Formats: sequence, C-alpha cells, structure tokens
Amino acid sequence: MSPYIHRLPTPADVDAAARRLAGVIVRTPLLFSPELSALAGARVFVKPETLQLTGSFKFRGAYNRLVQIPETARAAGVVASSSGNHAQGVAAAAKLLGIPATIAMPTDAPALKRERTEAYGAEVIGFDRAKEDGEDIASVLAGTRGATLVPPYDDTEVIAGQGTVGLEILEDLAEQGLTPDVIAAAAGGGGLVAGIALAVKSRSPSTRVVACEPAGFDDHARSFRSGVRERNPATVGSFCDALLAPHPGAMTFEISRDLVGEAAAVDDDEVARAVAFAFRELKLVVEPGGAVALASLLEGRLHVGAGETVVIVLSGGNVDTETFIGCLTA
Repeated sequence: MSPYIHRLPTPADVDAAARRLAGVIVRTPLLFSPELSALAGARVFVKPETLQLTGSFKFRGAYNRLVQIPETARAAGVVASSSGNHAQGVAAAAKLLGIPATIAMPTDAPALKRERTEAYGAEVIGFDRAKEDGEDIASVLAGTRGATLVPPYDDTEVIAGQGTVGLEILEDLAEQGLTPDVIAAAAGGGGLVAGIALAVKSRSPSTRVVACEPAGFDDHARSFRSGVRERNPATVGSFCDALLAPHPGAMTFEISRDLVGEAAAVDDDEVARAVAFAFRELKLVVEPGGAVALASLLEGRLHVGAGETVVIVLSGGNVDTETFIGCLTA
C-alpha cells in the first residue's frame, strides 16, 4: 500500500478541483475528427491535452495538489518523482505559487522534459530508473528537507485534478446533445484513467473508460484480469517514457478496477504511426506516451461500435525533436 494514500477521491473532489483550476488551466477543446470517424465507423472526438499548460494533463493534478498546501508549509518546498510530464506540472505550479520544487527524474528522460522542468525553476536530481526507484528517492528527499511530497498519481487531489479532463468531456459533449460511449486515455500509474472514470461514471454509467498502454507494460490489463496489482517485468524498453510506471498505483487501481476494468496495448511501431497520423491528419504534435490511445483506435485494439461516440485523449506533447522525426520517417 502506498504511503501517500489518505482517502479515495470522490466525484465531489473532481468538482472541487474544477473550481480551483478555473481560470488557471487551459480548458482544452474537444475536437471532432472526420478522418478518425471515417476510419472507425464512429463519431470520434479528440481531447488534445497537448495544448495544456506544460504540454500535458499533469498540470491539472499538480496545481490542484499544490494550491492546497498550507502557507506555513510552502517555504519547505515540494518534492516529486517523474520522467518529465508530472515534473513539469509540479515545477510550473510551484513557480506560480512561489514554492521551491525538487524533482527526481530518470537520466534517460527526454532532454526536452528536463530542460523545461529546470526552466520553471525546479532543481532536478537524476537517477537510473533501471536500478533505482524514483519514488523512494523523492520520499527520502522530502523527509530530509521537511518538504511536501507530491506523488505522480497516488494522491487524492492529484487524481481529482486529472479527473477534470473527464468532466470537460462530458460538458462539451452535452452541449451537442451527446454522451460518450467510449473514452480512451493513456495509463502509466493510472491517475488519468482513474480520474476520468471517477468523473464520468457517476454521471454516465454506461460509458466505457479504457486504459491504453505500451506493449510489454500492460500492467493495467494484467491487473484487471487477476484482480490485484501486477508488476511490469522491466522499467525500460519502450519509448513511451511517460508510461513506464512499475505497476498501477494502489489508489488509482482501487478506482479503476471497479470503474475501468478494460485495457488495450500497442507496440512502439504502432505508437510511432499514431504520432505521425496526429501530425499529418490532426495537425497536432503528440509525444509517444500521449499517443497510445490514438494508436489503440488506429490499430483496431480499441473496440468501438458503429455510430458510437468515442473520445480519444491525447495526453501529452512533450517530445524530443529526434524522436518526433523518427516517428514521421519510420
């Protein structure tokens, strides 16, 4: 059991997060895609969190967590572990709130993510993800410094913040007289899919929320089948660096086991094709980890019915130039 858990979030926590985030985050649009709709035989929308502050949905949960830190505790700073997107979210939120931030980041994380994290003023401490546990490093740092630990997914307020993605999807579809049949999103530690499911299933119980993962890191799929959290056999081996958590979060799995329960996996070649498709057809820059839900649809791993309303969350756009060019020329 994660030491960060204090209570499971509720749909009311997502609503409260939406109020805190109003006027701070970018309310990313919900875009209808004729190209994807024709390919899937369904009504397909994309939710481009690539356009969010810091280039991913992670800013939502980070800000929702940090803004609730008492003023008396802020001077001691915050500490987090992340391969880059949570790092940037925490660093940017900390800068806005005047809180010092320290991030434990794998040395193999994309250079762009490290540079952006440091540009927000955070201290970055590198570690070898194949040999060291970033969460352990962050926990020790927080204890030594008396800082507040900000987990990447196993935290009530982080999950609630990510859940606002689902809330916006429901609201924007409702304006068109629609409800989602399927919402597909990336899953690493599981904060995004758990938050979306929490927000959506209480209002639209029939909506399927699908966790999309890199092949070989399909811990959610295996955990849903066994009913317990399963560990990935490795912590390296995919260029979807944002999704290489060792296993689903304890808190996130408590939510997703009941409200999600469905997963799809795609390999790196399939993800690369999705990154290229997003650029050429959707005119969007998406990082590999942010494109797994799109790849799941394009490769037929995401099962949708004819005429269903489907939402694909593009969860991040922080991709190194070399990786992006490689996807476009593969």
